[in-house]
Amino acid sequence: MAGHTGGRLMEQTASARLKSQRKKRFRQNIPLLILFVPIILYFAIFKYAPMLGLVIAFKDYSFRDGILGSPWIGIDNFKLLFDNPMMLEIIRNTLILSLLNIIVGFPFPIMLAILINEVRKAWFKKTVQTLVYLPHFLNWVIIGGIIVTLFAQQAGTINLLLEKLTGSIYPFLYNELSWITIYVGSGIWKSMGWGAIIYLAALSAISPDLYEAASIDGASKWRQMWHITLPGIRSTIVLVFILSMGNLMEVGFDHVYVLQNSAVSSISEVISTWNYKMGLRGNQFSVGAALGLFESLIGLIFVITANRIARRYGESIW
Repeated sequence: MAGHTGGRLMEQTASARLKSQRKKRFRQNIPLLILFVPIILYFAIFKYAPMLGLVIAFKDYSFRDGILGSPWIGIDNFKLLFDNPMMLEIIRNTLILSLLNIIVGFPFPIMLAILINEVRKAWFKKTVQTLVYLPHFLNWVIIGGIIVTLFAQQAGTINLLLEKLTGSIYPFLYNELSWITIYVGSGIWKSMGWGAIIYLAALSAISPDLYEAASIDGASKWRQMWHITLPGIRSTIVLVFILSMGNLMEVGFDHVYVLQNSAVSSISEVISTWNYKMGLRGNQFSVGAALGLFESLIGLIFVITANRIARRYGESIW
């Protein structure tokens, strides 16, 4: 009996000590929690509060009646969307361009980060980093102007050179295959430098001792990359890949819109551009909200699916 009582006293003492430690830790972290308050407010006001507006996807919305006063029409907006004969083509285009962005573009930041990490001259490394990061800070309107200057059919720099060399020109921006190539290539050029920052941070966490040991054992640079570098950043690669799957249905409006033209509309018309033309310019706000909600739900499904697959290999993010 005495032993049982003593055990309970020890448990109570341990529990009280644990609570005291938690309170102490909380008090120590109060400055950090205060710093975190603006972040919480930002997401609450600009990310979560606007989600309430998704209710118009199930209403016949009008400015006069407002969100609350507009009549409910259930899923009629979704029926209207998928009765549109163009919708399957628009979804197909979105998936094709998104998959090309991910499949073709995903390895480039990884390769760039590994190459930059191998540079030993500090001045050269900083110069290269600055040059490859710079396109990220350019607006798509500027990049679209650069692309038109280079690839325009009549006065484009490349076609002027082709005409001098071969006597003929090529409609780069009016042929579907070349348009897709330019679209994917310009996306890689703009984003790979910024994307490499994440992988460079992950590479800095790999111990140099591993490379020294591998070098002593006679491993080449390729062997070191395959057996040390890539496994060392594998969790980061999986994390970025899972997050990128959430954007599979979101090609991005600016990128497509600045390169779009009627000659390639059969491949360049995607959800975001159609939503802008019909939802905003056509004043079909409820239909646009319905399509945006559909796009977000599909993206959520892709993220969950990718995470479950990664979980089987011990690399999930939740």
